[in-house]
Amino acid sequence: MSNSHEPTHTPDAASPPKAPKSPADVETATAGVGAGVSAITRRWQREDLLKKGSVIARGFAFILSLLSFIITASNKHGGWENFDNYEEYRYLLAIAILSTLYTGVQELRHVNAVWNANQILDQRVSAMVDFVGDQVVAYLLISSVSAGIPMTNRMREGQDNIFTDSSASAISMSFFAFLLLAISAMISGYKLSTQSYI
Repeated sequence: MSNSHEPTHTPDAASPPKAPKSPADVETATAGVGAGVSAITRRWQREDLLKKGSVIARGFAFILSLLSFIITASNKHGGWENFDNYEEYRYLLAIAILSTLYTGVQELRHVNAVWNANQILDQRVSAMVDFVGDQVVAYLLISSVSAGIPMTNRMREGQDNIFTDSSASAISMSFFAFLLLAISAMISGYKLSTQSYI
């Protein structure tokens, strides 16, 4: 119950007028908006850098896979010095062809997305295809390298010639293509983890 003898208190009448905001208060509010814009700009720059890094990594992986394919396919010197006499080198050739096709198609798709700013696939589907494809092809490349190295080392113990040198260079091209696709897979994994699923 209220006491009738107490004066009624209205907040508007008794409180002093509010002072206008000082310039420091206005700058603080503006700085908060500026920090948000700065964070968005940094994120766009990071995403642009990741897109370009992915395009560069896949481009070099394409070139190295193509070189491995060409070197292996042309490694025919007659008699026992033909790559198709050995299962390991046939596997190396098959994976080099697969890697060349995969990285070539992915490179075309990503260059189109960077230059024309339009995606062939939905962004989430594209990130999943990139991540899974990069990992599968990278694992296939490293398995073909690990299959070819023991055979080449055994041949080099007996005789070091152009056949074994060509085999070693094709293996090293596939290995470097693996490293680049592994980097591309990490970039794809990062892109996949930052997708919003809402």
